[in-house]
Amino acid sequence: MTNSRIPDERQFLTSDNTELFYRHWPAQEASSTPKVMVLFHRGHEHSGRLQHIVDELAMPDTAFYAWDARGHGRSPGQRGYSPSLARSVQDVDEFVRFAAADSQAGMTDVVVVAQSVGAILAATWAHDYAPDIRGLVLASPAFKVKLYVPFARQGLGLMHRLRGLFFVNSYVKGKYLTHDPERVASFNKDPLITRPIAVNILLDLYKTAERVVSDASAITLPVQLLVSGEDYVVHRQPQIDFYQRLRNPQKELHVLPGFYHDTLGEKERHLAFDKMRCFIDTLYARPVQRFDYSQEDRWSPGADTWRILSGGPAPYSLDDLSYRSLRYGMKVLGTQSTGVRLGFETGFDSGSTLDYVYRNQPQGSSALGRLIDKNYLNSVGWKGIRQRKVHLQMLIQQAVARLTEQGSEVRVVDIAAGHGRYVLDALEGEAAVSEILLRDYSELNVAKGKEMIASRGMAGRARFEQGDAFNSNELAALEPRPTLGIVSGLYELFPENGPVRDSLAGLAAAIEPGGILIYTGQPWHPQLKTIAWSLTSHKDGKAWVMRVRTQGEMDALVRDAGFEKCAQLIDEMGIFTVSMAVRRQP
Repeated sequence: MTNSRIPDERQFLTSDNTELFYRHWPAQEASSTPKVMVLFHRGHEHSGRLQHIVDELAMPDTAFYAWDARGHGRSPGQRGYSPSLARSVQDVDEFVRFAAADSQAGMTDVVVVAQSVGAILAATWAHDYAPDIRGLVLASPAFKVKLYVPFARQGLGLMHRLRGLFFVNSYVKGKYLTHDPERVASFNKDPLITRPIAVNILLDLYKTAERVVSDASAITLPVQLLVSGEDYVVHRQPQIDFYQRLRNPQKELHVLPGFYHDTLGEKERHLAFDKMRCFIDTLYARPVQRFDYSQEDRWSPGADTWRILSGGPAPYSLDDLSYRSLRYGMKVLGTQSTGVRLGFETGFDSGSTLDYVYRNQPQGSSALGRLIDKNYLNSVGWKGIRQRKVHLQMLIQQAVARLTEQGSEVRVVDIAAGHGRYVLDALEGEAAVSEILLRDYSELNVAKGKEMIASRGMAGRARFEQGDAFNSNELAALEPRPTLGIVSGLYELFPENGPVRDSLAGLAAAIEPGGILIYTGQPWHPQLKTIAWSLTSHKDGKAWVMRVRTQGEMDALVRDAGFEKCAQLIDEMGIFTVSMAVRRQP
C-alpha cells in the first residue's frame, strides 16, 4: 500500500453562489505537461471516500480534485437535494473548469473519473456540454437503478405531483456494495454518508439517463467503461447500450466478474485500477486527438435521422394515420388557437411564432381555442425556448460585463434577431452598450422589430435593418465593427454546415479579437418526429424537419471559425443550449 497523499481542503464557489467543499491533492512530481484528474463520488457518498483512488492509482505527477456534491458530505444544502440534476451537471462543468484553471492547465489536460450517480453526472456533462477534456472513465454508471418494487418509478412520480418535494432513503447496505470488509464497515459507520435522496433528483436521474443512453453517439470523448459483474444496485444492459453507441474508436469496456456496485472500492479493485491506469497513461502519452466533425452534416446519426424524417412516414402505417389525424385536427380545431393559427400563417419556426411563444399569453377565438393555445404554449419545446431566452439574456449581460471590465466598447449585433425581443430585454438597462444593430432577412420581422425599438424609446442607440445572416462578405463589412455578436435559433433550422461556416466566418471577420460571440444550439429534441410530420416551416410552408447538431459539432464549427467557448447554459430538458465564446487572435 502506498503512503497516503494529504489533500488540501477548500471551498469552490458555483455560479449560483453555493460554496461546495472539495479536496485537492497537489502533484508531487513535475511533469512535462500538466496532468489533472477530477474524481466524482457515488450517490450518498463524499470526496473523503475517494482517498484510496488517489493513493492506489499511484500517479505522483498528477493533481487530483474531488468535491462533495451539493447536499452531500461537507457541502451545504438539504441532505440528498439539488434544485435539479441539470444544476448538478452545471456544477460539474464549473468545477472541472475551475480545477483546470487552478492547476494552470488546459481542459485537454483533464481526465475525469466518476462512479455510479457521479458517472451519470459526468456522462450527461459529456453529452450536453461537449467538454474538450482528455478522456472519461466511468465505473458502474447508474443509468437504471434497481428499485425492486413494481411500478416504483411511476408511483414516485405520482406522489411527487401530489405531495411536492419529499425524500427517499437508500435501501443499499454496505455488504451489497463491496466484498471488502473495511469498506463495508467504513460505509456503515461514516457519519457523512447521506442516506436520503430527493425525489426530484431520483426521477431526474431516470429521465436524464434514458436520454443520454439513447443519444450516447453524441459523446465523442475517449471513454473507458468499467462494469461490475454482480451489481445489486443498477442494471447492466443500459451500460452496454450506452457503450455500444459511443463513437470515438478509443473506447474500452471491461466487465469485472463478481464485483459488487462499488467497483473502485471492491476487495479485488487492483484489477480495475490496473485497467484504469493503462487507459489513462495511454491518453496522456498520445497527442490530443479531437473528434473529426467535418462531415457531420452527411455522415452522422443526426444526419441519418434527418434523412429518415424528411422521407415522411411509411404510407398507411400507424405513424402515417396518426399524424394525418393530428394535422387535420390542428387545421380544423387548432386554428381556434391564436398560436397555432399564427404558426400555419408564418411558419412554426418563424420570428413571429417565437415572439408569441416568448409572450406566453394563451389566446384564441373561443374558450376551446384558449385551452388549445395554453396546451400548445406549454409543450416541452416551447418551454425550452422560453428558458433559452432566459439563458440568452443571462449570457448577454455577462458578456457586456466582461467587455466592460476589459475596457472594450460594447457594440452589439444580432444577425437573425426575429422581432428582437430577447436582445432588447437583455440590453434595455445596459448603459455601457453604445450601439445595438439588429438584423433579419424577413421584412415583417424588421418592421416589427423597429416598432419594438420605438416603443421602448431605444431608437437613439438601437436600429434594425434587413440582412442575410449567411452572407459572409456582408457580415464581415459591418460598421462599426461589433464587439459582441449574437446568433440565436438560426443554425438549428438549417441541416447543412456550409452556410453555417459562411456565417461564422463573416462574424469572425467582423468581431475584433477579444470580442465575444453568443450562439445557440439544439443537441437533442424529444419531439423531432411530431414536429417534422405535423408542423410547417417558414421556408415555403414545407415540413419543419430539423437536424440536431450535437454540442460537440456546434462547438467545433465555432472553434474552426476562430472562437473559443468559455461558458454554456442548457435547460433542464437538455434541448437548447446557449454558449459564449471569445474571438481568438487571428
